[in-house]
Amino acid sequence: MNRSMEHAATGLEKIVAQSLHRAPQAEAPLLAWPMACGHAVAERTRALDCVQGVLRVEVPDLSWRNELQALAPRYLAAINRYVSVQRIEFVAMPRTR
Repeated sequence: MNRSMEHAATGLEKIVAQSLHRAPQAEAPLLAWPMACGHAVAERTRALDCVQGVLRVEVPDLSWRNELQALAPRYLAAINRYVSVQRIEFVAMPRTR
């Protein structure tokens, strides 16, 4: 990455961090989830709530839950760059008939 792109990325990250700090405390982790997990995962998941430091994220099925649970430490480190979360809990969507 060249210097001008690094400056732009740093500036963008500061703007995002400032916006998340201004968001209501209960909403900030929900808004930060897509930043932490990336576009592809964000399209298939949904942050439900964050209660007492536990961010609950809805996932499509048990396979997704297991896969993302293995990546939870990475996501937790990424989200904690913006907001304070102690743990991420992945919840599989109920099957509909």
